[in-house]
Amino acid sequence: MNDFRLFLVFLRDYFVSKAVETGKSFEAVKDIIVAFLIVKRGKYSSSFLSSTVLLIVAAVLIGGPIIAENSPFIGSVEQTGNNQISVISYNPYESNLSTVVSVKSRYQIDDYSVRGGDTLDTIAKRFNVSVNTIKWANDLKNDMIKPGDVLKIPPVTGVVHKVVSGDTVYSIAKKYGVTAQNIVNYVWNDFADQDTFSLTPGQIVYVPDGEIKPAPVLNTKFISTIQVGARGSSNFIWPTSGVITQNPVWYHMALDIANPTNPAVVAADMGTVTYAGCINWGYGCHVIVDHGNGYQTLYGHLSRYNVEAGDSVNQGGQIGIMGSTGRSTGTHLHFEIRSGGTLLNPWEFLK
Repeated sequence: MNDFRLFLVFLRDYFVSKAVETGKSFEAVKDIIVAFLIVKRGKYSSSFLSSTVLLIVAAVLIGGPIIAENSPFIGSVEQTGNNQISVISYNPYESNLSTVVSVKSRYQIDDYSVRGGDTLDTIAKRFNVSVNTIKWANDLKNDMIKPGDVLKIPPVTGVVHKVVSGDTVYSIAKKYGVTAQNIVNYVWNDFADQDTFSLTPGQIVYVPDGEIKPAPVLNTKFISTIQVGARGSSNFIWPTSGVITQNPVWYHMALDIANPTNPAVVAADMGTVTYAGCINWGYGCHVIVDHGNGYQTLYGHLSRYNVEAGDSVNQGGQIGIMGSTGRSTGTHLHFEIRSGGTLLNPWEFLK
């Protein structure tokens, strides 16, 4: 037993001594490596940085398209068969009233080379414009086209007008049988002065739904007269009285109701005012009402309003007076109906 005890003591001392020797050897080698890296750090750091930059560039090239496609803050630029893209626009007044609409990707005149089998009708359907729009843009007197012809295709149904000295949005609108507000509402029209909507000679102005006629005609955009309080099919009533000067279109999903007598504007349904204020552009003085059932209504270009955010309003209760504030060319009401942040066609609710 004594010999065995002595053996165990020897074995312990042996392992301890070996562990100490190994530790000293490791420390010595480690000190050498560290000293070498410190001396050569400039050389290796340069290689490291170069490799890092290459990795970042590769990540952007590979991952960028995926991020852009799936990001909720970046509009998709993938064209569909109808030459359209989906875009998200941000409402600066109410985060829950952001507008999600499908809009046309074309914003300027395109050149199209006629192919065998093409007709003006098939080309018009392909670009979602009218046949007359193509004929007016190309000064065609009939429907005859042939392969190889190059046609100018406007981005919207209507007339393309080249501004000359003395032109105004009002004179152009009168010439083509629309209202000046139609021209101002079109998002791709630009103006030398955003407050007065002045134009520069030589610039191109798009006139949505405009028509070229041989003689002046009555403004056909005044399509109907409505009375305030008339009830729609979904429990919304008309918010004011007047004449409809513009129907809903993809870039202006709202009704414009004009009346030079500045009538009262009422709530289309009962609800709570979530915004009431004025800005120098866009909707001007306007009110937004949340109806508590997923629907919201907006009343724009008011001359004044008599409600505040947080107020409860009854259906038919007055909220303001029709006016011409903001991006407006004349006294009218810009009326929107929304659900879940998406602009809806008011005609589906106001019959």
